[in-house]
Amino acid sequence: MTTSSKTTGNQPGLSRRRLLKGAAIGAGAAIGSRAVTGFPTIWAQNIKDVKLIHIGGSYACIKEIGDQAGKDLGFKVEMQVVDPSTQLSRTLTQPQSFDINNIDNSSIAYMVGKGVLKPIPVKDYKLWDQTVPIFTTGKFPDGRPIPTQGLSPMKTGFWTGPDAKKLATTATDYLTMVPSLFNADTLGVRPDMVGGRDKVTSWGDLISPKYHGKAALVDYAPVGIIDAAMALEATNQVKYVDKGNMTKAEIDKTVKLMEALKKSGHFRAFWSNFDQSVNLMASGEVEIQSMWSPAVTAVRSRGIDCYFAPLKEGYRGWSNGITPMAHLTGLKSDCAMQYLNWYNSGWQGGFIAKQGYYTPVPETARKFMTPEEWDYWYEGKPAAVDIKDPYGNLMEKKGAVRDGGSLWQREGNVKVWNTVMDEDRYLTRRWNDFISA
Repeated sequence: MTTSSKTTGNQPGLSRRRLLKGAAIGAGAAIGSRAVTGFPTIWAQNIKDVKLIHIGGSYACIKEIGDQAGKDLGFKVEMQVVDPSTQLSRTLTQPQSFDINNIDNSSIAYMVGKGVLKPIPVKDYKLWDQTVPIFTTGKFPDGRPIPTQGLSPMKTGFWTGPDAKKLATTATDYLTMVPSLFNADTLGVRPDMVGGRDKVTSWGDLISPKYHGKAALVDYAPVGIIDAAMALEATNQVKYVDKGNMTKAEIDKTVKLMEALKKSGHFRAFWSNFDQSVNLMASGEVEIQSMWSPAVTAVRSRGIDCYFAPLKEGYRGWSNGITPMAHLTGLKSDCAMQYLNWYNSGWQGGFIAKQGYYTPVPETARKFMTPEEWDYWYEGKPAAVDIKDPYGNLMEKKGAVRDGGSLWQREGNVKVWNTVMDEDRYLTRRWNDFISA
């Protein structure tokens, strides 16, 4: 089954690729007459010449996803992998150097008032009514409100209007991004090195003397500071009013305590990208560390046991989205919107599920997964067959159960979201003090 067999939301029976190429018939009659919503131009005969440059982290900017989009849509999608700091700098200083921005929702805070992102009308995104409610209403499926510490998807999900300058506090008709994937993270652990899967139970274990010299932390201030805060609060060293929006005094106290740990040699390393975190864990240099889901998957695919510990204090939640850049016009803008609609239509969601990620539109991804894969990744059931990663490598043997259980057992236990604090500039300076200490 391929996504090219899918139909668009407003033209039953007409494939996306045929829609985009439709103007080639009769010099673009259907497109040019505006009979097809969202494609007002007559340029679709040039669709093959369009290239969208999509930038983001290695966990999301995956060549295979771009290749599949190209097959289904008829134009080229080029994936460019960048680290978070480079991505932010490029977004603010070279916004016309790429077309699609794949970012953590919290990064939207840096772009308020900059005019570099193109607003997305809700009416043009065809899967909004199928999107899980943490993005649309700010609630879990059981009706509980999502936590407010940090920048939840609702705090950064909507512009006040089509100028895309200010964030709205409630849902509006203009999205800041199309949600693309989300997850709930804790700590990555090597159970064979720590004595079993029941040995790490708290965020406080990250800074426990038991793991002196065998711990690692992500070197990205907005995320690293939250992991540090979770550990310090779990060990009753600091009590935060809001871990997702610390005061200067709270930042100073956090950094002071972490500096003492660093100077003592507690941390083996500070990693800044996916590959570094994988290599640290796979090599055995560290036993416990900040980690992302696909990194855990990558370690497992090497035949090395690694898992996300379901910690008693809960998870750090995050979400990513894709958004077009403001410079896009004409056919290229139309193609970008088609790409946004394709992205959550199933193929991409099924692919990333095998890395441990969730798509905001699960039912479309389900069509691109086997029942056994769905039950393991989304339902938290024991694997009925051996589980493989997206590239066919064995990751889990029959009978294994996903760390933390089902989607909503994990996501429903989020306590704080990735964030950009009011004191972000001060935090960045103090974080750099910590790393260089």
